[in-house]
Order: sequence, then C-alpha cells, then structure tokens
Amino acid sequence: MKHNDFFNSVFDVVKLIPKGRVTSYGAIATYLGAKKSSRTVGYAMNASHSIPGIPAHRVVNRFGMLTGKIHFDTPYRMQELLESEGIRIEKDIIVNFDELFWDPTFELEL
Repeated sequence: MKHNDFFNSVFDVVKLIPKGRVTSYGAIATYLGAKKSSRTVGYAMNASHSIPGIPAHRVVNRFGMLTGKIHFDTPYRMQELLESEGIRIEKDIIVNFDELFWDPTFELEL
C-alpha cells in the first residue's frame, strides 16, 4: 500500500468515528492491517487538517491523551472540538476514555 493510499484509508476510517466518541492511532493502524503503523496514522492526522470533513480531533493516543493538539490552529482547538461533542477533558486526557473508545475493528466490518 502506497503512502498516499494508506493516508486515504486512514481518512476513510476517521470519517466514520461517531460524534462524542474517540479512537486511537493504534486502533486505526490495527484495523487497516498495519499494527505497527500508529505513528504513520499520526502523520495522516497531521496532514488531514487541510482537508474538510475529517474529524482529526477524535483521534488520540492509547491513553486518551490529546497528543495531536499541537497540530491544530491553536493549542486548545482539539479540546474545544471534543468538548463541543460532550467529551470531558482534564489535563489533556479524556475523562471516561474507556467508555468513549470507538474501536474500528469491532465497530466496522472489513
């Protein structure tokens, strides 16, 4: 799979994350059959900010931390977007992360 194809596959998955739910870079990588490519999923999220309709704010690290926040327009934008969907954040970590976690491997069929 070429780099651009992988990014597009990541974007397709991210577009399916429901409002008020979040997933991780690793969960997306695993779903796409590239378990060790969570960092590349992060690169895709960084590249997605110029593409409308990709809710990159719903992708966090495996602990529910807003590690991608530095790539948004302001350092608070990612948190603002999540909070607008009813997600609580404390010290850059999603409260009730396990309850809000959306795993594409279980939620989607390949």
